[in-house]
Amino acid sequence: MTEQIHVPADVPNELMETYIDNMMAATAGTGSMNLFACDQKIEHLNDDFYDGDDNIPLSSNNPAHLFEIGAHAQGDGTLGVLAGQLGLISQYARDYPDLPYLVKLNSKSHMVKTDQRDPISQALWDMDDVMSLVHNGINVVGIGYTVYIGSEFEHEMLTEAAQFIRQAHEQGMISVVWMYPRGKAVSNEKDPQLIAGAAGVAGCLGADFAKVNYPQPWEGMTAAESFKVAVEAAGRTGIICSGGGSLDPRAFLQRLHDQINISGCRGAATGRNIHQKSTEEAVRMTAACHAIICDGASVDEGMSIFEGQ
Repeated sequence: MTEQIHVPADVPNELMETYIDNMMAATAGTGSMNLFACDQKIEHLNDDFYDGDDNIPLSSNNPAHLFEIGAHAQGDGTLGVLAGQLGLISQYARDYPDLPYLVKLNSKSHMVKTDQRDPISQALWDMDDVMSLVHNGINVVGIGYTVYIGSEFEHEMLTEAAQFIRQAHEQGMISVVWMYPRGKAVSNEKDPQLIAGAAGVAGCLGADFAKVNYPQPWEGMTAAESFKVAVEAAGRTGIICSGGGSLDPRAFLQRLHDQINISGCRGAATGRNIHQKSTEEAVRMTAACHAIICDGASVDEGMSIFEGQ
C-alpha cells in the first residue's frame, strides 16, 4: 500500500517516510480515511451532546466519551483518526497517547448566523502548539482547518489554510481541510457545482483530504452521481464526506456505501452518527464504517457488524 501513497513535493525528501507513516496511521493502513469528528463541542456547542431526553445517551455529554470510543476502536483496528481541537486533545491525550490525532487549528460556534454576519473562523493555535504535543509523545499525524468558501472573509481563511498545510507537510504530517460554502453570497450550500468548486479549491491549497457536505443531486443524477463531480474536481486531494445529522443506522450506512462506491470518495468524517450512541454501539458503528470505507463491505455486512452479529 505504501508504494501507492502520493507524497506532495512540499514534504522534505528526508521526511517522506514520516509522511507515509502518518498517512498510513490516519487511514488505518488503507489510504482511505475513517475520520472520527470530535470538534463539535465548539462548532455545535452542546446541541449534539445532551438533549435532556433519551435520544442521546447521558455519557455523550462528557468529552471523555469521545476518547473512550476512539481507544476501543483503535484497539479493534477500525479507527482512522480522531479529529479535535488542540485544547480538547491536550486534556485527554496523556491517557490515550497512541491514538492517531488530527489537530483542528480553528473553530467557531454556530451562534452567529449568516444573516447577521458572514462567517470567519481563524486559527486558535499554530504549528508550534501542535509540535509541543508531538514533543510530549502524543501521536499527532496531521492538522485540520475549516474554510468558509464564499464568505467575505474567505481570503483570511484561505491564507491561513495554505500556510498550515505547507507547515504540516514540512513536518511530515498530513492535512485535512473542512470546505464549506457559506455566507450571504451563497444561496444554496448544497449546490453540487458549488461543492465541486470547494473541492477544487482544497486541491489548489494542497490539502491531502477535504471534508465537504453531501450535495443535492444535479437534475437527472442521483446525489451520489453528483458527488462524483466533486471527487473528480479535487484531483489528488481525497474527498471525505460529512456524516451529517443523525440518521437511522441502515440509511446512514447506505449513504456511506453510495459515497464510496458510486461517488468514489476516499472516506467519511463522522461525528453524531457515532458519538450519539453508547460506547459499545459507537465502537460497532466505527467498525461498520471502516468495513465499508476500507474493506469494501456491503451495507448488509456493515449492519451485521453494527448489530454485533
